[in-house]
Amino acid sequence: METYFGKQNWKWVSLHQMELENINPPLPQDPASDAWLEHARKNQTNYVKVGSLENGEKVLKGSLIYQQNFSEEWDFKIFHFYLKKDLLVTVGLELPGDEQEEIQQQLGSAENAVDGFLFFLGEIVNGLLVEIDKFEVALKTLIWGVRKRNETKILELLYTRRHELLVAKNVLIPIKELRMAIEEINLHGNSEVYKSTCRRIERAMALLGEYEHELDAMINLEEVISSHRGNEIMKTLTVMTTIFTPVMAFGALWGMNFKHMPELEWRFGYILSLVLIIVSTALLYGYLKMKGWTGDLLKGKKRGSFFK
Repeated sequence: METYFGKQNWKWVSLHQMELENINPPLPQDPASDAWLEHARKNQTNYVKVGSLENGEKVLKGSLIYQQNFSEEWDFKIFHFYLKKDLLVTVGLELPGDEQEEIQQQLGSAENAVDGFLFFLGEIVNGLLVEIDKFEVALKTLIWGVRKRNETKILELLYTRRHELLVAKNVLIPIKELRMAIEEINLHGNSEVYKSTCRRIERAMALLGEYEHELDAMINLEEVISSHRGNEIMKTLTVMTTIFTPVMAFGALWGMNFKHMPELEWRFGYILSLVLIIVSTALLYGYLKMKGWTGDLLKGKKRGSFFK
């Protein structure tokens, strides 16, 4: 579908992926455009290349993954583009059905094809910002979950959110590269569309950077808490084993089956053994307590507390 926009009558050619097999879009007849067409038929990864036509006019071409499912690697949407000052060709770019009329009006005010392409990039980033807002809500719930319900499930959620953040940055970084490529060949001019798109990209990058710091801080906190509790558990098991050493030692001693054991004939041997076991256990516990090695062994964890 070919559509003309703006006062300078620049052209946008929008094609579906299947149309590349049947027709050739109106591109300059040169090896570079033929190579782009062949690349667009096969490529499924981010790609950007700056080139020049025979008359010296700068061209930007490539592919961009503009939507990515957070949990499925191969569930994504990609479109291919060929951009000159007065021509924009896109393959596979899907516009939201309920916003097409508004988008057409916005494109009508674009001065050239570069502004139209920058507008599309701005809309892609705008959709990403909506997802970032949803991510912010989930992150706030997670922040308080670390304090209220500190458990393995929370750690799993933390790393899930961290992965989602990485996926979002993976979508945004190629968009930033495209903006830099447009600046590199001086295609952008100084239009309001360019300024707005740049600010939107920077806002998204700043938000993702801040949320990345928050998640890293929560992961570090969770790891410190888990490490502390693991140490406490190991210390508890060690202390319990040490305290009950007299019981095990005396039990092993009097559990022997030697023929000559003088204690077997003692009238108060049973009571004496119990007293000896209790006293030695109490003395050992007192010694550990005095040294401060028992810690919070007999204290339970308070609800909503990190360590107590």
